[in-house]
Amino acid sequence: MRAALEPVRIEPINGSRDLRRFIRVPWSVYVDDPAWVPHLFLERQEQFSRRHPYFAHAHCCFWLAYRGMKPVGRISAQIDALHEARHQDATGFFGLLEAEDEAETFHALLSTAETWLRDQGMVRIRGPFNLSINQECGLLVEGFDTPPMIMMGHARPYYADRLAAEGYQGVKDLLAYHIVTHFTPPALMRTVLNRVAGVARIRPLRRSCLSEELNILREIYEDAWSANWGFIPFTEEEFRHLGYSLRLLVEDEYVQIAEVDGEPAAMIVAFPNVNEAIADLDGRLFPLGWLKLLWRLKVKQPKTARVALMGVRKRFQASALGSALAFMLIDAVRGHGIRRGVQAVELSWVLEDNRPMRNMLSMIGGVPYKRYRIYEKALR
Repeated sequence: MRAALEPVRIEPINGSRDLRRFIRVPWSVYVDDPAWVPHLFLERQEQFSRRHPYFAHAHCCFWLAYRGMKPVGRISAQIDALHEARHQDATGFFGLLEAEDEAETFHALLSTAETWLRDQGMVRIRGPFNLSINQECGLLVEGFDTPPMIMMGHARPYYADRLAAEGYQGVKDLLAYHIVTHFTPPALMRTVLNRVAGVARIRPLRRSCLSEELNILREIYEDAWSANWGFIPFTEEEFRHLGYSLRLLVEDEYVQIAEVDGEPAAMIVAFPNVNEAIADLDGRLFPLGWLKLLWRLKVKQPKTARVALMGVRKRFQASALGSALAFMLIDAVRGHGIRRGVQAVELSWVLEDNRPMRNMLSMIGGVPYKRYRIYEKALR
């Protein structure tokens, strides 16, 4: 006979002690999940700091669910002024959802977020976004048996059922593709590359002028992705923050820019999979975690990587040149990865209905191995 549970109560986080509890909730949820990778505690503190440039355009609230004195769940709700300015659809967002497998806990957390957003004038709730579509997004619904890559989420299988029970419906699926680096370029890829030889050139990031390079990458990204579902542009401060945060981890050759007639036309950004190096650190860098991390990144080196950003300017999309630029970028990063001992790459995320990209990835042996889902619910 199951013992009666204490009732759930929801409390907004207030102060550094609550923030530490908020960050630590996943440790109890995934205690026996071998695929889960704990985030670095310092990195989570930095992401949730009000100094983060995301909070310059977003209004957020964070809550903890308690049973007695024990935190058993968490959630955020956020309103993004950039989304509202672009889409004008009175949509608010939820994210950072983690909870024990209890219907009461999920109901209490989600209804709290819904009420807050409704009181702010929102007519729809969508998520999960941790905290933005330009950060971690989507709920993992397939691929629970493998660890998440850097800046990608993980979840328990029961999460999807709990969301459905609360009236949430899937609105968009995002795919993560697994690609081995030692593939043989298909004949079509070789033909396309030969045709544009001399027309386009690929170059790595120029670290000596990082600020200018970050502006080029952001401009290409915005032009390439602006028509995509749910798109929100990075602010200049957000993109610079991301670039400078990763500059010590990402070698120049993991960032490639394609130029046509001397003008930037496409780009790709890959990250070594830091999650390989931090999986056993339990979120701690001190006292010796930082030494292990440096050795694993600089000496041992991760065997996997993630392509997180890729884009071709609109005027080249749906053309042979556009396909060639994408192939050239992938091949350049692949070559550097092979030299660094990388055996496999995840390209994520890809919208399920982005057939041109999915066809290209299938052509080079890419296989969708994880599926993330965005959910939505009307706020009446």
